[in-house]
Amino acid sequence: MPIIEIHSLSHPGVELFSRLTEAQLRQQKEEGEGIFIAESPKVIRVALEAGYEPIALLCERKHIEGDAQPILARCGDIPIYTGERELLATLTGYTLTRGVLCAMRRPHLPTVAQVCQNAKRIAMIEGVVDTTNIGAIFRSAAALGIDAVLLTPNSCDPLNRRAIRVSMGSVFLVPWTWFDQPLATLHSLGFQTVAMALTPDALPIDDPRFKQIEKLVVILGTEGDGLPQTTITEADYVARIPMAHGVDSLNVAAASAVAFWEMRR
Repeated sequence: MPIIEIHSLSHPGVELFSRLTEAQLRQQKEEGEGIFIAESPKVIRVALEAGYEPIALLCERKHIEGDAQPILARCGDIPIYTGERELLATLTGYTLTRGVLCAMRRPHLPTVAQVCQNAKRIAMIEGVVDTTNIGAIFRSAAALGIDAVLLTPNSCDPLNRRAIRVSMGSVFLVPWTWFDQPLATLHSLGFQTVAMALTPDALPIDDPRFKQIEKLVVILGTEGDGLPQTTITEADYVARIPMAHGVDSLNVAAASAVAFWEMRR
């Protein structure tokens, strides 16, 4: 476990934390399938326990003997970059990380069939691009019994740095993968689908038939426009959350929590 004292953010190896954008990290394919950054000891611990591979750590020296110590014991022989707080605080967002950053290898994602194989309740995220919403949806999914998550390619990356932080590491707890196939694919895997949308014929979300469905996919749409009409039309059901006081709808992250709870088996 080499501990490397740095005096500049241009030190070789530190570019993972200081200069590379999210897109550039994803494209680091010398080994594996790219890189992501996990922040804070708690979130990093969750990732390690879920089997994610660490590449390098960046933290203040005081954390090496403190909050980061249990993490270091699990990280093997990776470089540990450390420096003065004044230097590290110049990193964007560093003050929100509880002083510890970990660069980790992106996993090889499972296929749609593998994700669905043993699942009873799946969340499908279509076109949600806000990192905070993605993180919050994953946190609700993990807490409320969702077995897996599918995301359309026009959705935000769950391993985005902020999405991971908002999820409190829940993105590491729920199996997920990208989904670019027709909804009929899910029907062939034994699932029925329910689109969350504000249509005149939508069923109230507490309709008892939802709880009775053996294998169900709950489809959530974009923050502004909701789901496209083609998705609504192809879904087996359409559901809505009844609103009061003239409010038309909830934020997609809040709506996901209500939907996951109401449609559990």
